[in-house]
Amino acid sequence: MSVKVENTENKNEVKLSFEIEAEKFDEAMKKVYAKTAKYFTIHGFRKGKAPMSMVERQYGSDIFNEDTFNELVPEIYDSAIKDNNIQAVSRPNIDITQIGKGKNLIFTAVVQIKPEVKLGKYKGIEIEKIEYNVSDHDVEHELEHMAEHNARLITVEDRPVEKGDIAVIDFEGYIEGIAFEGGKAEKHELEIGSNTFIPGFEDQVIGMNIEEERDIKVSFPEDYFSKDLAGKPATFKVKLHEIKKRELPALDDEFAKDVSEFDTLEELKNSIKEKLQKQNEEKAKYETEDKAIEAVCANVELDIPSAMIETEIDNMVKDLEQRLQYQGLTLEQYSNLTGKTETIIRDEMKEQAEKTVKSRLVIEAIIKAEDIKPEEKEVEEKLKEMAKNYGQKEEEALKNAYLKDYITENMKVEKAIQFVVDNAKFKK
Repeated sequence: MSVKVENTENKNEVKLSFEIEAEKFDEAMKKVYAKTAKYFTIHGFRKGKAPMSMVERQYGSDIFNEDTFNELVPEIYDSAIKDNNIQAVSRPNIDITQIGKGKNLIFTAVVQIKPEVKLGKYKGIEIEKIEYNVSDHDVEHELEHMAEHNARLITVEDRPVEKGDIAVIDFEGYIEGIAFEGGKAEKHELEIGSNTFIPGFEDQVIGMNIEEERDIKVSFPEDYFSKDLAGKPATFKVKLHEIKKRELPALDDEFAKDVSEFDTLEELKNSIKEKLQKQNEEKAKYETEDKAIEAVCANVELDIPSAMIETEIDNMVKDLEQRLQYQGLTLEQYSNLTGKTETIIRDEMKEQAEKTVKSRLVIEAIIKAEDIKPEEKEVEEKLKEMAKNYGQKEEEALKNAYLKDYITENMKVEKAIQFVVDNAKFKK
């Protein structure tokens, strides 16, 4: 068997030329025949008992070629990639020159490879210092959220609907006098001012009294997700059953005792301020790291193979699908609601995918240039921490080679980013 590796006219791409002896190909074909013989029916023979030659005569001499190729080549290809230190980032594009029983198998495999990264300046880069301070307003805002979360609903009977109320209504929508699908509900709780209904609907509920019925006229937005309704005028027959409003608790020591482990409102405020400060520090840290890597990427010479971009977009689409699942939606339903085809969605993701891949390649280059790696003790401590968090035994975690490699690679990335930040110059 022979393997020849050469660069193509395209950057970050190599071509592997293979020639595999006929004996190996024929041997692999016999294995394929043994696995698939039961699927062939030949007159005069029990199923699966016909000789290979008879199967080839009836179904064609090339009947086993594709399966034999798939049986023989993957292991040979993987070995060639490994033996020649090729960092493939795409599936191979196969071109078969010669294939068949009694013949040498001759084919080429063109594959994209990880690109060379020419680092520019990555030590002493200038970035703006990012800081976020916690104000009294921030603390009060958080307290207001807590109060809203702990508010109780009370029934209002002595006045009509006002903005901010929750109106319990029946409604049914009509277009040109005909009720339309999905336009009916009973005892629906609508917060007035939430803007969750068609523009103009909630404003017309204001002023209604309990048990009052009213015709509310609106027009569906031109960009409404349902094309059958978009832009059309509609009349909703509405009946008001009940009015509710949120009653917020007083912000005092009793409130602090009810919603936290603290005895006074002042202690609760201090706790909130401390929590917000930690969040701000984390936010500033991540934003500083992003700015630092972004500045390094601006000084880099790099051609990213298209396969790496497409793979990253694939990952982003999968992530979107998972997030949609939590909302009870499929990607197809999301496309229908937004009017975006999967092609448009992928195109919109391309810029972020390129940025992500470039950042990853640059960080890898810095790790290599600075020989960045964590100490063995650091890796062990991280493994112990993970074992504790996930209820595993420390001994099992420490012996898990895959987990150890995963942790080590992640720590290399963290240390490389921190290296850039530590060596950065902050603008005043």
